[in-house]
Amino acid sequence: MAMHLPPLNGAAEWLNSEPLGPADLRGRVVLVNFWTLTCINWLRQEPYVRAWSQAYRDDGLVVVGVHTPEFSFEHDVDGVRRAVAARAIDYPVAVDNDYAIWRALGNQYWPALYFVDTDGVIRDEHFGEGRYEESERVLQQLLGIERAPVPVKGLGPEAEADWGELRTPETYLGFSRGEHFASPNGPALDERRAYELPESLGPNQWALAGEWTIGSESVVADRAGGSIAFRFHGRDAHLVLAPGAGRSSPFRVLLDGEAPGPSHGVDVDEDGNGVLQDGRLYQLVRQAGAVRERTLEITFGEPGAQAYAFTFG
Repeated sequence: MAMHLPPLNGAAEWLNSEPLGPADLRGRVVLVNFWTLTCINWLRQEPYVRAWSQAYRDDGLVVVGVHTPEFSFEHDVDGVRRAVAARAIDYPVAVDNDYAIWRALGNQYWPALYFVDTDGVIRDEHFGEGRYEESERVLQQLLGIERAPVPVKGLGPEAEADWGELRTPETYLGFSRGEHFASPNGPALDERRAYELPESLGPNQWALAGEWTIGSESVVADRAGGSIAFRFHGRDAHLVLAPGAGRSSPFRVLLDGEAPGPSHGVDVDEDGNGVLQDGRLYQLVRQAGAVRERTLEITFGEPGAQAYAFTFG
């Protein structure tokens, strides 16, 4: 039984467009892309989706982004707006804060792609990164055209991961999904407490130093000078951060105890300095030269910083 694209009802708001319904999309090929602004897997997929939207728009393709939040701060529509502007997204985006469109499609993944033909029938789907050439071929088949694939090069956090050197998994810091925590005496839940780093961190372990409260989805710095250390193996290191009570906070990143120099990420300078201003994914490290196991330490200059999850590339 072919599944039809359900009405895209229940969005809190639409960006770049009036609300789109079945009548607006009839006769068009539609690519629905579920995303959330902090997701590194979506960020690395996005240059392809953006390129397809631009390359095939005049052939009848409509890309519809559906932003369904993972973390509570991602419900902020202004934050979604900033992400849309930062990534130069010019196609329609439904702000799916109540998971209405997510549930209507039975979706379970970020990112997810649903390929819809001109009769509104979902003809293909793909979850996660990769499979770009095949996805573009599916779009061309639905559009009835045949062309060379569009050239795509992701920059900054959009660059493809160095999969051959990636040995550290995504790691959540809040207690609902947190693991590999290595500060002595273990974590205390929803309680302000002083932590310290262990003498050494094992691979893929992390620890806190200074005064922190560990909540269900994030760890929150209760005083200036709080640090998080992580022992990782990968080219890139990213951290999902949000400011507390709207306060921006300077931070400093060290790699193996020293300024990162040429191994700094896009959100950090060579001395390791950065500023936490809005809730999003921050790229802290992009190793220059050979990838090896490193210890990253980030220290916040103001209280209130919220850290959610590390991801690597």
